[in-house]
Amino acid sequence: MRATVGDQLVQHGRVVGQHDKVGEIVEVLGQEGTPPYRVRFEDGHEGICSPGPDTEIRHRETTTGP
Repeated sequence: MRATVGDQLVQHGRVVGQHDKVGEIVEVLGQEGTPPYRVRFEDGHEGICSPGPDTEIRHRETTTGP
């Protein structure tokens, strides 16, 4: 798993009715984009995450100018 600052980290709910937690990666603490990551979640709190199998990285869209 590799990520860059600005990507989204999504922790999928583990039980029925539990919502996904979505956060923005604000710092990559591993080498070459590997975990752990400092993540700011939608509710404003930040934490250090080492993603597991129930987690995905959504890479931010990169735009190229003319």
